[in-house]
Amino acid sequence: MAKNLVIVESPAKAKTIKKFLGSGYDVIASQGHVRDLPKSQLGVSPEDDFEPKYITIRGKGELLAELRKAAKKADKIYLATDPDREGEAISWHLQKLLKLDENAPNRITFNEITKNAIKNSIKNPRKIDMGLVDAQQARRVLDRIVGYKISPLLWEKIKSGLSAGRVQSVALRLICEREKEICDFKPVEYWTLDAELKDKKSKASSKVIVPVHFFGTGDKKTVPETGAEVDDYISKSGKTMICTEVKEGEKKRKAPLPFTTSTLQQEASKVLNFSTKKTMQLAQTLYEGVEVEGHGTIGLITYLRTDSVRVSAEADANVRKYIEENYGKQYVTEADVNKGTGKKIQDAHEAIRPSYLDISLDTIKKSLSRDLFRLYQLIWKRFVASRMESAVYKTVKASFDANGIIYTSASSNLVFNGFMSVYSTEEDKLTENDGDLSAVCVGDKFSVEKYNKEQHFTQPPAHFTEASLVKTLEELRIGRPSTYAPTITTILARNYVLKEKKNLYTTELGEAVNSIMVSSFPEIVDTEFTALMEDTLDSVETGDVDWKTIVRNFYPDLVEAVDKAEKNLEKVKISDEETDIVCEQCGRHMVIKYGPHGKFLACPGFPECRNTKSYVEKTDYKCPKCGGDIVIMKSRKGRRFFGCSNHPDCDYMSWQKPE
Repeated sequence: MAKNLVIVESPAKAKTIKKFLGSGYDVIASQGHVRDLPKSQLGVSPEDDFEPKYITIRGKGELLAELRKAAKKADKIYLATDPDREGEAISWHLQKLLKLDENAPNRITFNEITKNAIKNSIKNPRKIDMGLVDAQQARRVLDRIVGYKISPLLWEKIKSGLSAGRVQSVALRLICEREKEICDFKPVEYWTLDAELKDKKSKASSKVIVPVHFFGTGDKKTVPETGAEVDDYISKSGKTMICTEVKEGEKKRKAPLPFTTSTLQQEASKVLNFSTKKTMQLAQTLYEGVEVEGHGTIGLITYLRTDSVRVSAEADANVRKYIEENYGKQYVTEADVNKGTGKKIQDAHEAIRPSYLDISLDTIKKSLSRDLFRLYQLIWKRFVASRMESAVYKTVKASFDANGIIYTSASSNLVFNGFMSVYSTEEDKLTENDGDLSAVCVGDKFSVEKYNKEQHFTQPPAHFTEASLVKTLEELRIGRPSTYAPTITTILARNYVLKEKKNLYTTELGEAVNSIMVSSFPEIVDTEFTALMEDTLDSVETGDVDWKTIVRNFYPDLVEAVDKAEKNLEKVKISDEETDIVCEQCGRHMVIKYGPHGKFLACPGFPECRNTKSYVEKTDYKCPKCGGDIVIMKSRKGRRFFGCSNHPDCDYMSWQKPE
């Protein structure tokens, strides 16, 4: 019997596929990449037109021997790595190492690991797409050049072991700039004014209370800035109001689109409190295959790295049929929601959706761990909801006149739940609901039961969370679906950024690295330049640009910037700053040193004297509680805050600069 060889990346994927192909096929996992640039050197030769020097990854020798042995016995070889640039590059490397015919159609791809998808891909093999391979090579070489040229500068300037990268440096800059916005933010006072109205026609035992909100005078919305201003409006408004306008209407909430990589990471963070890394690890498991009771090992979702919201015609028809059978025909949307998102590499894929809609959630729940099921259920609900009708609200808005001062009130009632019968978020729940206004008519008079005034202050921008950072990176076209999770993981691992609860904060180390990158390599951390680079990589994929042309144009400017930075570093090299703090062990004046977690005080008599202590940076502010000096301190996790130098006698602290 003819023996065919299928090579995939992971053992889990191999197990799932083997089930569908039967005894005529061997399925072996390459366990990721088999060739890469060497870690010990740049691995790219500028003198040889930037030709990459790929080597076999250490520890893959035995595996490659097994693959070569299996390849010699096989009548047909299929390279079935993931359907994206990186997967295409892995297949290309395998083709080179196994010395396969470059013109042979031995590459197969599938968006979901189902029997039909696998069988169809086997029937339609193709040649390696060198556009995809070259786009991946360009990204890999550019990232290698940036990392290996700039990182040594960071070692010299700050400490060894630091790194720079095209995407991670831009992400760090975004977080640092947000931190500065928050730190520099000056709160502005404003007031709100509400009133409770009683319908003059109602009896005291069953009085109708209508809450209203101050709007302003005439058609102009006014926001009171002081308490005195609010008191003036109260005085002018008096004790009665008359309804001058009632508007009835309808408001629709559109069903959400199915998940892309970015929106899945954002929603999993907000709803399930998963990190981007955890979300992608769980999604990878769901895609490659899990054991489901009564069905064996199956892949439960489509490919997890995608920019597209498009869904196959078969899946679209199946989900519409499911909705009609389980919810009713009125719940099936008539809108054409099967649209792509534009010119992006992963738009060739589908959105992230369930592969088997006919298997019930209850059946799957029995077979999955808690977190795996929670993520699968989120994907399932989002996909089903995407083909359902909008939720419909009946709305009423009313205006009230009080001696020329205008107050408003609004209410909304859900009359058709549509997609919300399956899936809803906090954003889907309308907050504009002051009560039942159905009995209010134009001309009705009301007495004011009481006024409620409240002081507020404007709030600074919110700290980035993993979800909001991913959203911003996507909006700015920084990176691609496969880069979001590793980018965030890297800046957290390097201690450039720390996470408390869901918020991301820069550390002093991160601020120092960002300062160097912004001053010495502004183009690399420029968001527009990075987005343009992504567009150029797309052009490599389509064959419009040669990948080495990008590197040839990029490299000289980078080398020039590195040379300038090296000269500047020599001129402004930081020496240990002496302080007036005396070492209690040897009497020398202690100096400021820079360590992995920022500044600290050390004795200059090292190694004879090894005394160190935490560094406290003074500011020009005075403590509002005791009048002591305000100093910059750090929490145990490295986050900066402002505290009183008289601590612990004074407990004042603030995350923002004191006034």
